Amino acid sequence: MSEKELSELTDQDLLEETKKMKSSSIMHAGLIGFMAGIIIYSALKNTWGLLTLIPLFFIYRLLKKTKRNETLKKLSRGRNLQ
Repeated sequence: MSEKELSELTDQDLLEETKKMKSSSIMHAGLIGFMAGIIIYSALKNTWGLLTLIPLFFIYRLLKKTKRNETLKKLSRGRNLQ
């Protein structure tokens, strides 16, 4: 969902999205840490390649979702839903 689509959500839908966001944030943090560990291990073993690029791509995707969650949080604060 883009920022425009998020602003068009009803209050009830926004609350549901916020609940989903809270539960997924912990999982995203754990996955980012795990993949960062893979990258560090790969760097220490001097094996730059596919083992390093795949986690970097997934970290990028998770960080992109994190920015969406921040937008969602600001929008719910703006509507005084929290």
